[in-house]
Amino acid sequence: MKSSRLAPHGAAASTCPAQRRPVDGHAGLWMVLFCLALGAQQVAIKVVAGDIAPLAQVALRSLAAALLVLAIARWHGMRLADFRADLGPGLLVGLGFTGEFLFVACGLNYTLASHMSVFLYTAPVFAALGLHLWVPGEQLARRQWWGIAMAFAGMLIAMAPTTQRADAGAVMLGDALGLLAGLSWAGTTLVLRRSSLSEAPPVKTLCYQLIVAAGLLLPTASLLGDLEAIAVTGPVVASMAFQTLVISFGALLLWFALLRRYLASQLGVFSFLSPVFGVLFGAMLLNEPLTLNFIMGGVAILLGIVLVTR
Repeated sequence: MKSSRLAPHGAAASTCPAQRRPVDGHAGLWMVLFCLALGAQQVAIKVVAGDIAPLAQVALRSLAAALLVLAIARWHGMRLADFRADLGPGLLVGLGFTGEFLFVACGLNYTLASHMSVFLYTAPVFAALGLHLWVPGEQLARRQWWGIAMAFAGMLIAMAPTTQRADAGAVMLGDALGLLAGLSWAGTTLVLRRSSLSEAPPVKTLCYQLIVAAGLLLPTASLLGDLEAIAVTGPVVASMAFQTLVISFGALLLWFALLRRYLASQLGVFSFLSPVFGVLFGAMLLNEPLTLNFIMGGVAILLGIVLVTR
C-alpha cells in the first residue's frame, strides 16, 4: 500500500517537471539554518580531529546516516527497483559528494583551513554558471550576477588569512584541491537539476549520495590507517552524533527538499554564509581570532544575498 503512493509521484515527475520558485522568506530562513549547520560542522570535525581523522569521520557518519535514510525509504515503501530506475545519475551524485570530501581532506594537508573554505565555497559560482547555461528557468539577471560577485568577494575578504606561509608551492597544491572540491559540489547540483533526480524524493537522492560515499571512503580510510587510530571518547561520540543526525541526515535532506521547490542558483548563494558561520563558531568555541576583514566581508555577503534573492 505504501509503495503505491510513490507511483503517481514518479509518473508526474516524468511528464510534468515541477516549476521552481524564486527564493522567498521561508526558504531563506531554512537556508540560513542549513548554513549554520554546515558552519558548525567544521568545528565539530576539528575539535575531535586528534582522536579520529577527518576522513574517518566523514566515512563513518555517511555509513550511519545511510542506514537511517534507508530505514525511512523502506518505511515509505521504496523498493530496490525504485533505486535502479535512477542508478546512473545517483552514482554521479554519490561520486561528486565523495570527491568533494576527498579533495577537502587531502587539501587540508597542504593549505590553510581559511584557504580551503574560500575555494570550497566557489561551488555556488560554478553551479550558477552551469545552471544558467544548461537548465531552463535558472537564468540569472545582471543584478543577480552582481550579487553573486559581491557575495563571493565578501567571502574572500572575510576568509582572507592574516599570516604568510613560506611553502607557497604546497599551499597552491592545497588550494587547487579545494577548487576541485568546489567543482565537485557544483557538479552534484547540476546532475540533480539536469537528471531524473530533479523530481525524485529527497530520501532517494540522499541514499545514493551516502551509500556511494560510505562505500568508497570507508576502504580509503582503512587503507590509510585512520579507522585503526580512533580513540572513543565522550567528545568523539557527541561530535559523530551531531555530524550524523544533523549534517548527513537532517541538513542534507533539507537541502534536497529545497532544491525540488526553489531555484538552485538562488539557493546556492546562501552557501557563502557557511564559512562565515564557521569562523564565528571557531571564535566562540575554539577561541580563534575574529578579524576586521571578517566583519567587512560578512556585510558584503549579506548585501550580495539581498541582490540575488530580493
